[in-house]
Amino acid sequence: MGKKQRRVEVYDPLARYYPSDALSLEELAYWIAFSRVMGIGPVRFQMLLDYFEEDVARAWQATAHELACVGLDQRTIESFLKQRACIDPPHELKRIEKLRIQVITWKDALYPPLLRKIEYSPPVLYACGQLTSDDLHYSIGVVGTRKMSHYGRQVTEHFTKELVKGRITIVSGLALGVDTVAHNTALDNGGRTIAVLACGLDTIYPPENYHLARQIVDSGQGVLLTAFPLGIKPEAGNFPARNHIISGLSLGVLVTEAPPKSGALITANSALTQGREVYAVPSNIFSANGAGVNKLIRDGAHPVTDVSDILDHLNIHTVPQDETLTLRQPANQEERVLLALLTREPQHIDDLIRASGFAAHTVTATLTILELDGLIKHVGNMQYMLSI
Repeated sequence: MGKKQRRVEVYDPLARYYPSDALSLEELAYWIAFSRVMGIGPVRFQMLLDYFEEDVARAWQATAHELACVGLDQRTIESFLKQRACIDPPHELKRIEKLRIQVITWKDALYPPLLRKIEYSPPVLYACGQLTSDDLHYSIGVVGTRKMSHYGRQVTEHFTKELVKGRITIVSGLALGVDTVAHNTALDNGGRTIAVLACGLDTIYPPENYHLARQIVDSGQGVLLTAFPLGIKPEAGNFPARNHIISGLSLGVLVTEAPPKSGALITANSALTQGREVYAVPSNIFSANGAGVNKLIRDGAHPVTDVSDILDHLNIHTVPQDETLTLRQPANQEERVLLALLTREPQHIDDLIRASGFAAHTVTATLTILELDGLIKHVGNMQYMLSI
């Protein structure tokens, strides 16, 4: 962890920017502030929301007595009060806005539904890049060893390429080795990928993958995502939480190559506890690099030798092609107008706002709903087009 990290730059200073689709800026500032407080995780944060009836500002300003009434223990109360004195919510929001980072909370329509279903889903996610409907519903984690063999590279490239052909989003952790190959293969084959970080988005780790991180966002083909606020460095204790998110975002996790003590096995274990599927590519029995995946298979993971083994098991191999058969009709005037304006050619959101005459927040909220329902798709740089 001693390597120098690289800072993330502003991605598109000309793009219209909406940090959250559900909360006011004032509310969002407090959600961000709570994400900085050590000791207030998903369970305790939900307790605070319940007690203060979703008024997160009141929760932030609560007295020690009120916090005790919530059910927090004395040690947690003292720690929170001490940390609160050093955190200025409006300042935290300004830092986010300066880097044009999107904040996705439990309240937002873009919060990944698969992740929301798991225990201890993070209340706040930070993203660079735009999530799509396919990202939210058809994602598979691809993980493995940092020190992969030639076989491990071949396997990772093969499975990733074939998954991308089926419009599956590839989720991985931006680490060296298998993660890097998975992200690059997805990009090279026109697919989408999500890189989940174990630090804040103002740091890229490992630094060797700074340009890969930039490519994921600048290409419009993916997203950098983390539950850690700005300023958090990639400490060793953050990586299990990162792995928890990788598996939580995914319908299943594919381990392509891993020795017995690989971090990829932590991701696989997270998937199992979350009720997600685990797939493993068999390795040479004499290869130490593959001993971890072979053990996964012995312990009950699904052995796979072809991408159809995964897609058939998940019963999703025909879903992307069949989605257009069940697309719903516009639900209101805003949807009808925007669908009439959109074509098979990408259009910038600013043009849609001007042409429709609707308020900016109305257009961005309507576009989000239309994308989630599969009627349109976001193709990067705040540009949208019809999906059919």
